[in-house]
Amino acid sequence: MAAPRGPADSRTRSLAARRPSLPPVVPGASGVASPGERGFQGLVIRAQRFRFSEEPDPGSEGAVLEVHVPQVLHLQYGMYVWPCAVVLAQYLWFHRRSLPGKAVLEIGAGVSLPGIVAAKCGAKVILSDNSELPHCLDICQQSCQMNKLPQVCVVGLTWGLISPDLLALPPQDIILASDVFFEPEDFENILTTVYFLMERNPKVQVWSTYQVRSADWSLEALLYKWDMKCICIPLESFDADKGDLAESALPGRHTIEMLIISFAKDSLTYT
Repeated sequence: MAAPRGPADSRTRSLAARRPSLPPVVPGASGVASPGERGFQGLVIRAQRFRFSEEPDPGSEGAVLEVHVPQVLHLQYGMYVWPCAVVLAQYLWFHRRSLPGKAVLEIGAGVSLPGIVAAKCGAKVILSDNSELPHCLDICQQSCQMNKLPQVCVVGLTWGLISPDLLALPPQDIILASDVFFEPEDFENILTTVYFLMERNPKVQVWSTYQVRSADWSLEALLYKWDMKCICIPLESFDADKGDLAESALPGRHTIEMLIISFAKDSLTYT
């Protein structure tokens, strides 16, 4: 059963399947560790390290979280860590004490940095990407293996398609969406999927990061159509107002917004 969607080709789009003009991450720039590079469809996979930490109190050591994610070093694939992903991962790290036991679904996960951080902070995580692009699901699985997270499930979900895998999902508390609002023709399909999940749990929140690329693109009218609302979280409120998060070179000088989306009828709060 397919929900209304946009252009026919939009169903095959995925954050992890785009062709970037330039790689967002430069190998070796921020702790690329490749003790065992592995081929992926004839390409090379390298591990990118991200190290999240907090300022320690005097006389004590601050908490630290280290995550490794695979990256395919080839322009044919968008399977890199994009600037938005590091900002969303930083938000999760900052609010890590609220995550244990929460049901978290990442859509358009790709290399899955936010979802992996959530899982390492105690959330019950499901990673998802386009069901029609098995290499995207493979890279999700490799992220889980690289971080020793066998409990994390990976499922194929195509935006705008009410599939058996979507129907089988349990109610979620948080939906992670890093830079999924990339192509305007995909927005309707994304919100179709999100709306279905919100009906399962009207209290669910979408934690999303969005890279500002054009002043002509706005989600507000579309969110209103779907009876949703959002608030913008100041980056400085979770220590993300800088260009080098988690000991990486990201997000760089890109303009990133952190959004929380919910049903308009529900009271929306954040900490």
